[in-house]
Amino acid sequence: MHARAVAATTTALLGAAALLLPSSAVRAAEEGEPPTVVAHRGASAYAPENTLAAVDTAARMGISWVENDVQRTKDGELVVIHDDSLQRTTDVEEVFPGRAPWKVKDFTAAEIARLDAGSWFGPSYAGARVPTLEQYVHRVERNHQKLLLEIKNPALYPGIERQTLKVLANEGWLDQEHRTSRLVVQSFSADSVRTVHELKPGVKTGILGTPSVANLSAYAAFTDQINPSHSTISPGYVATVHAFDGAHGKPLEVFAWTVNDAETARRVAGYGVDGIISNKPDVVRDATDGS
Repeated sequence: MHARAVAATTTALLGAAALLLPSSAVRAAEEGEPPTVVAHRGASAYAPENTLAAVDTAARMGISWVENDVQRTKDGELVVIHDDSLQRTTDVEEVFPGRAPWKVKDFTAAEIARLDAGSWFGPSYAGARVPTLEQYVHRVERNHQKLLLEIKNPALYPGIERQTLKVLANEGWLDQEHRTSRLVVQSFSADSVRTVHELKPGVKTGILGTPSVANLSAYAAFTDQINPSHSTISPGYVATVHAFDGAHGKPLEVFAWTVNDAETARRVAGYGVDGIISNKPDVVRDATDGS
C-alpha cells in the first residue's frame, strides 16, 4: 500500500470527525478541475433510459460520457437494460402476457427485440428498442462518446465479464485509445470487477458503492474508481479514497451518482469528486462548468 494510503487509513480510523476536511480544502477542490459529467443511462431525464435515443440526446447536449447497464438474454446475447425484469421499461406484459415475471434471462434476444422500450417514457419515443451491447457501442462510437459500462446482476449471468470483454474487443473498444481514455467497466460486485481486471488488466474499472476505508487497500489492487451514491460521501471520504493508488498506479477516482439538480451538483463538486453521474447531465455541467 502506498505511503499516502497508510496515512489516510490511520486518519480515517480516528473517527468520523477526522474525515471532515477544513473549508480551505473544499475551496481548493472547487477551484480545481471541474468534474467529468456522465449521462446516466444516457440522458435519461429526457429520453428513455439505456436506449440509443438517450445516447443521442446526450450527444446533442455535448456530453462526452454515457453510462449503461448490461445483462444477458436466454440465448446468450448481451442487451442494454437496467432492471433484471423487462416489465418497467417495455411493453412485455402486452406482448407476452403469460410469461411473468418477465425476467431478461427468460427471453431470447429476438423476443426482446420485438418490445417497445420507448412508449412508457413518451409517445414520441414509441418503437424504441432495447439495444444489444453491439448496437449500443456502435452508437457511442459514432457519436465520438465515451462509455461507463456497468455489469448488472453478474451473479445471474455466470461468465458475463468474459463475454462483455469479448464484445468490446470485437467492436474495437479494447485498443489503447479506448482503454486509456474512453472506457470504464464497473459493477456493484467487487468479485465481478476483480474478474474484469484479471481477464484484461489494461481495462479501467470501477466499484459501485461506498466501501469502508478498511476495504480500500484491497480494492485498489484491481480497480481505478470508487463510485458511490452522492448522499453517502463527505469531503473527507473523497480525500481518503484519493490517497490510495489504484490498479494503474494513479490515485483512485470518485464518480458520484445520481445528481440531478444544480445545488447538489455544486456541493458534490466541492467535495473534490472526479465525476458526477446524472440523469440531467446538462444541469450538472452548467452548474459545475464540467464537460
